[in-house]
Amino acid sequence: MAQERKNEYCMNCRKDTDYNLQKKYILKTIKNKEYTFNITIARCSMCNEEMNISGLIDKNIQEIDDQYREYEGIVSNDDIYKLMHIYKLGKAPLSLALGFGEITITRYLSGQIPSKEYSDIIRSALSSPTYMKKLLIKNKDKIAAVSFNKAMSVATQMENQFSVSDKMLQVIAYVFEELEEVTPLMLQKILYFIQGLSYAVNHRPMFYEECEAWVHGPVYREVYDMFKDFKYNPIDDARFALFESIKDQLSIEDKQIIDLVSNTFGMYSGKMLEKITHKEDPWKIARKGYSDNIISHNVLSKQLIKDYYQTISKKYDLSCEDGINSYIKDMLKHS
Repeated sequence: MAQERKNEYCMNCRKDTDYNLQKKYILKTIKNKEYTFNITIARCSMCNEEMNISGLIDKNIQEIDDQYREYEGIVSNDDIYKLMHIYKLGKAPLSLALGFGEITITRYLSGQIPSKEYSDIIRSALSSPTYMKKLLIKNKDKIAAVSFNKAMSVATQMENQFSVSDKMLQVIAYVFEELEEVTPLMLQKILYFIQGLSYAVNHRPMFYEECEAWVHGPVYREVYDMFKDFKYNPIDDARFALFESIKDQLSIEDKQIIDLVSNTFGMYSGKMLEKITHKEDPWKIARKGYSDNIISHNVLSKQLIKDYYQTISKKYDLSCEDGINSYIKDMLKHS
């Protein structure tokens, strides 16, 4: 972390001195189990001894809490707030909907760490609208009808929207992590390039959803339905926080492909990526016989994508960023 210099009283020097904030590993035993935590300390710039400065104890408590939760796979308070926001439920209604005691969520948000069992329930509810629906139905008699109806409506809407495969959701989740701003148009093209590079590098599809040759390039219809409300704007919605819990299910090989695409194609806007796809054989073949603005839902087959990307990889070596960037440069030369 960046060093910060201020004046505080040093007990060793017996006067106000500058200090530097640094990181230090400590061992701490919690419930008979030893953990290593990385905490922030202040060292006197004159004698190099540790100093007690205002606010540091609270910071250390928060650091230890966050790292302990990570060690044990315990949800954070941010996760709980996301769940409340997604399903429009207050603390007490959410507690009851999950099958907990009425003040359980309140206690968690006040600093109590959830048990692993309850943490797993919260995490599952955050990652799966189907699971949340089951909990709501099971605990329907415990919560007010208004709260139940609101939460069920959201869960049903999300369940219907997220009709793609788990693998597609995992890929989208990782794309969201890698790229700061993703519009629906950009996402469609990024998914298409991920599929192409997966064939070129790993010789297999990344996912099994079919792609269609639309006017504005390759489109995965189910993904379009999920995000169409955002139109040309970056995708930003609390409902999609549930993706965060599934992205780590991807293999190292899959993540490497997504990293390659994010670090190359991901540097361009959706419209620029659209121009590239319009110059590629798969989209042109699938659109054969259609003029520019005529709507088509012809399937842009995985075989077309596979054949094309495996062929161009022989020329550009799509297993590395330099090769991909050379390909992009050539495709955009006369745009």
